[in-house]
Amino acid sequence: MPLLIVLLGVILLIFLITKLKLNTFVSLVITAFLAALALGIPIANIPASIENGIGSQLGHLAIIFGFGSMLGKLISDSGGGFRIANKLIKTFGKRNIQIAVILTSFIIGLALFFEVGLVVLLPIIFVIAREVDLPLMYLGIPMAATLNVAHGFLPPHPAPTAVAQALNVPLGHVLLIGIIVSIPTIIISGPIFNYFLHKFYPRVYRKDVDVSVLGHYKEFKIDETPGFTISVLTALLPVILISIATICSFILPKNNFINEFIQFVGAPDASMLISLLVAIFTMGIFRGINIKKIGTSMTESVQQISMMLLIIGGGGAFKQVLVDGGVSKYIGQLFGQTNFSPILIAWLIAALLRVSLGSSTVASITAASLVTSIVNNSAVNPALIVLAIGAGSVFADHVNDAGFWMIKEYFGLSLKETFLSWTTLTTVISVSGLLSILAVSAFM
Repeated sequence: MPLLIVLLGVILLIFLITKLKLNTFVSLVITAFLAALALGIPIANIPASIENGIGSQLGHLAIIFGFGSMLGKLISDSGGGFRIANKLIKTFGKRNIQIAVILTSFIIGLALFFEVGLVVLLPIIFVIAREVDLPLMYLGIPMAATLNVAHGFLPPHPAPTAVAQALNVPLGHVLLIGIIVSIPTIIISGPIFNYFLHKFYPRVYRKDVDVSVLGHYKEFKIDETPGFTISVLTALLPVILISIATICSFILPKNNFINEFIQFVGAPDASMLISLLVAIFTMGIFRGINIKKIGTSMTESVQQISMMLLIIGGGGAFKQVLVDGGVSKYIGQLFGQTNFSPILIAWLIAALLRVSLGSSTVASITAASLVTSIVNNSAVNPALIVLAIGAGSVFADHVNDAGFWMIKEYFGLSLKETFLSWTTLTTVISVSGLLSILAVSAFM
């Protein structure tokens, strides 16, 4: 019954948005209220559940999105994004530009959450696509696929790290095997999926796509733009700060003052703020741009993403009522007694939780608590179980997750186009990841 309620909720949401043309945020909140009632949540508790869902979702993302959009706008308006794009195009050429995007996304994806990596990379990808005369989606698919694989499979991202700790698996083992598994997964879900999606659903590969959330494209002369090195350092400063903090968290004592300071500076919110302050100087003041004009650019950037933030908050409300309504407990009971492969069980539980609850992190951590006994009684390398949970946790991203709405808004897609491209892509990532894990398991 809980899974049927989830399905009916998704159908209702699609109907409200596509048929009745109701505002997406309003549709999400209405669906959340009705789903909460159907799941038996006491009426008095429903408003608090929805508020908690919106707050927990935006509490994590609002600062990052706000500062990230400002950072991207300053880099874009100054021509820094154009300079980076120009260098990548010259180095790799148009023919190999997907390789450049994948390598860049993987490096950034190791350190940044999927949402943060998307905010940092998209303005640059947008400029590259314009300069080489390619649809944004052509480069967006390999970028988003790579970021999603890193987020779901590889420590030090929260979900795989938390799952590894819950199952007592060394992080180094998960990272090493995870990288091996990630390579074929990225190739299949990036360039190969890109080829088939373009062949069978070419309408999403538009060059005139409306991406107002990224602002207006500006033409630059290369000698008017900031230097390549300073542009890259400014754009990747959040990655650098978070990477340093991650490394120090493993090699320095936890109660060490230096480590505590580094962890503070490397926290996502703080690193984005520091990076924004640096960009104000490197992309603005040092180039003779007055502070009033810089402030105007920052204000415009937030206005462009305001509705998207509300939509993401609405997705959080829908997710929270599903969690509070006991959907995760129900899924755990479904797999209480089974003789399937431990890898397949872990993947199935995480995939069902992901489809039902939305959040890949929540799906991963919940799945870990449900497979602990299976891991203890199995001869399978537990690192593979961790990765199987990660693969399941990215399965079929849809309307109850922030990532779905980010992709829809950032790439200017309709709801149907987002389902057929992004939801399909995340399914391919999940299934190809599972197959890669099973292949590695056969040799271990």
